[in-house]
Amino acid sequence: MAQRMNLCFDVSYIALDGRWRAPGSWVGRRFPDVGMYEDIARLAERGCLDLIFSGDGTGVPSTWEDSTDDAVRWGVSWPRQDMNPLMVAMSRVTRHVGFGLTYSSTFMHPYYLARLMNALDHVSDGRMALNLVTTTRRADAANFGFDDLAEHNTRYERMEEFVDVCRALWDGVEPDAMIWDRETGQVGDPAKVHAINHRGQFFQVKGPLNTPPSPQGRPILVQAGGSPRGIRAAAGFVDVAFGEDKALALQVQQRKDFDAALRHVGRDPARVGIIWQQPMIVAETEQEAVREREGLLGMIPKEVAGVYLSHNSGYDFSKLPRRFRLDELNAEIAATQATPVGFVHALAHKLGAETEISREEFFEYGVRRATSYDTTFAGSAAQAADYLEETFEATGSRGGFMLGHPMVMPGDLARIVDFLVPELQRRGRFRKAYSGRTLRDTLMDIYDE
Repeated sequence: MAQRMNLCFDVSYIALDGRWRAPGSWVGRRFPDVGMYEDIARLAERGCLDLIFSGDGTGVPSTWEDSTDDAVRWGVSWPRQDMNPLMVAMSRVTRHVGFGLTYSSTFMHPYYLARLMNALDHVSDGRMALNLVTTTRRADAANFGFDDLAEHNTRYERMEEFVDVCRALWDGVEPDAMIWDRETGQVGDPAKVHAINHRGQFFQVKGPLNTPPSPQGRPILVQAGGSPRGIRAAAGFVDVAFGEDKALALQVQQRKDFDAALRHVGRDPARVGIIWQQPMIVAETEQEAVREREGLLGMIPKEVAGVYLSHNSGYDFSKLPRRFRLDELNAEIAATQATPVGFVHALAHKLGAETEISREEFFEYGVRRATSYDTTFAGSAAQAADYLEETFEATGSRGGFMLGHPMVMPGDLARIVDFLVPELQRRGRFRKAYSGRTLRDTLMDIYDE
């Protein structure tokens, strides 16, 4: 019997980087219209999708030329807002689909976030996931009082301690701690509520949480680190990992590295999936889908790609010389504490690390990255299913895909639900109905056949 996949939908960019003005997108609506998000949630649940996810950023991109002007002018990763209230709204019009929120362990405090996620898990009846990131965006750092980014490994050390505190807080109120006895008036059992008395390198937290235990025990934990240090951190705590939309060979290698890291900490790699980001446009015919994908290249002016790349890499690409080598540029980026496995790393893998390119060529590739053009699959439902199956099997048949970065909303999601999902169901690759109550049930049912 074919191994089934997880399928999720990414709403991180549905109103950003020019997508809002694509023909047929956001008709009669403007971000952050709650009705649009409620429609998305209903569509996702009709397709039996596992999760609706959103990444986040808390600063206006300013790394490019030390200015926010171009980001504001062209809508590059701006405007955004905390997705918490919108996901609450989406949860109230659905019963099964889960919701993934992104917060930064680099800036947040674990007690606050453990308490918030517990509350959201109650509101959604056990359907919340927390995606933790170690922030490489200087605009975000500046808003939380940091003059510069912390060192790469230090960010992951803070994340690991952050998770330890959160898990201790969630576990500190036992599942049967609440009594609510109307006869005696007793609310809880003191023997089942525990302080954690944590004193670590980054945090001091006494505890316990002052909240009832969550429906899932603890929210689903997700992390997307692709560097060796990030993979090692993720292996220690994730319920499921996220992976970037990169060359298949790099995805296969990440799966191998992740499996080794899981075994090192005594976890079974067969039960910990990677959900790969996969931009996708599905239409009734290949021609229709390809035509829509071509429109991606016109969403933002070519020169604006530098704003996007600088923001997400933590490095000001406006300073690029006329010609340069990719390996030397990536070494310079890593030396500034920005991500060593971002766009330049991927481009070096594609073209060769010692390749020398011009500034103009770099930004031409940058447009394709900023719009997800190169990694967006476009085709019919059968073609899309073939492509997903090939990637799924090559990367170990554990986990699935985060479909997103669409051009037309809500039309692109509707076509995934109406065309792709039935094709995957016909092949035995995706559920036909939800089998559990919580997000944990939904994500993990692929391993319980």
